[in-house]
Amino acid sequence: MFEHACRLRVRYAETDRMGYVYYGVYAQYFEVARVEALRALGISYREMEDGGVMLPVHDLSLKYHKPALYDDELTIIARISTLPTVRIRFTYEVRNGRDVLLTEGETTLVFVDKVTGRPCRAPQDLLDRMSPYFS
Repeated sequence: MFEHACRLRVRYAETDRMGYVYYGVYAQYFEVARVEALRALGISYREMEDGGVMLPVHDLSLKYHKPALYDDELTIIARISTLPTVRIRFTYEVRNGRDVLLTEGETTLVFVDKVTGRPCRAPQDLLDRMSPYFS
């Protein structure tokens, strides 16, 4: 399994009238965690796209336990528990500065050939970089 944690601080614009992080913002937080997890492996979304492979989100699910609040420092942990094939699945935990679990989620993304628009296998470079975590 591969795991990467990133931190971010809740901005005022990300909260609703109750002072909670607006539910739709979590998709953005997950994207930040996903991009940074791949970057930690030495993979760049931009380079993957420039190489002809797109990675659209197929599905997203969330489970809220407690609200995140304005100015909270959050840790978003992104995990990949199986080596990707045509799809890659990320699971997430969002924790506050006191290490309280606030939100859990997951996304599945599909590798798509930029020219044909059809699903394709994960790039070999990505698989090579991830394989040590799945031996």
